[in-house]
Amino acid sequence: MEPAIHARDLTKTFRGVVAVNGLDLNVGAGEVFGLIGRNGAGKTTTLRLLLGLLRPDSGKAHLLGNDWWQAKPGLRERVCYVSQAWQHPDWMSVADLCRYSAHFYSRWDSGLARGLAGRWELPWDRPLGRVSGGHQRLASVLVALAARPDVLLLDEPAAGLDPVARRDLTRCLVDALVRVDSCAVLLCTHLLSDVERLATHVGVMDHGRVVGSGSMDDWQRTMRRVQVVFGGTSVPEGAEVPGTLRSERLGPVLTVIARVADDSLLDGLRSIPGARVNVFPLSLEELFVEWFGPASPVGAAGPEDLGRSGDPVGGVQ
Repeated sequence: MEPAIHARDLTKTFRGVVAVNGLDLNVGAGEVFGLIGRNGAGKTTTLRLLLGLLRPDSGKAHLLGNDWWQAKPGLRERVCYVSQAWQHPDWMSVADLCRYSAHFYSRWDSGLARGLAGRWELPWDRPLGRVSGGHQRLASVLVALAARPDVLLLDEPAAGLDPVARRDLTRCLVDALVRVDSCAVLLCTHLLSDVERLATHVGVMDHGRVVGSGSMDDWQRTMRRVQVVFGGTSVPEGAEVPGTLRSERLGPVLTVIARVADDSLLDGLRSIPGARVNVFPLSLEELFVEWFGPASPVGAAGPEDLGRSGDPVGGVQ
């Protein structure tokens, strides 16, 4: 059976600029897939292709097994999308927005809508044009959750929220998704701490492709910064850290970002006379900064190297 969210060899070009380049993506029911990448990586374009808001140049973009460009209303009500931009009339209040939205969703949960409004301290009857941008964002998320969708697409859902509101939004998302455990969620965000708290799977997008993906457990368990300090004045010729994705050499010090599935893989380096091996865990944000930061011209490896054979975290989905 095809996953709830499925893209295969998806491509989109704008006036000669490739925004999405042969992208493959699978998100199954019950999964929360965090799609991360730098500005311009193609994340928002991917969402718009999946939703049928843009036509792909080639490839497949399916939600719930269907091309959304031709989806019927009865199917569309099973998918919700929260975009980066505010899209509701300013004169509407949260109450107006909920009454309006309830007509389009047969599974509309008015109790959940009221509960979230109270929890987030959203003014129920005040025009949304007179509340903060953060409250407008929460109103959009409220509507998406109260619709009880099978697929939820979130594009920077916590943009403009303070840290307390962001944390509460994450808790509410988790709570709502537990109640509808078959919902497939695709989350695009730059707030990587939110991805760590919410996502079950993570994919890295670069130049229009998902260049590496895997479960959050695998990312946290295997991705490490390894620093090897050798005796002498330079790194010995041929010295390598198994599983290296990105490396930098400075005098006798070799620093790499690597997949270390088993610490014993570093025993060969530890056996070199005078070598000191230090291993540091990486948060998702640290990994992102290290991965996409300036690369050393010597032995540097980019994100396109993740996902090669034998990599439990890689494997483009």
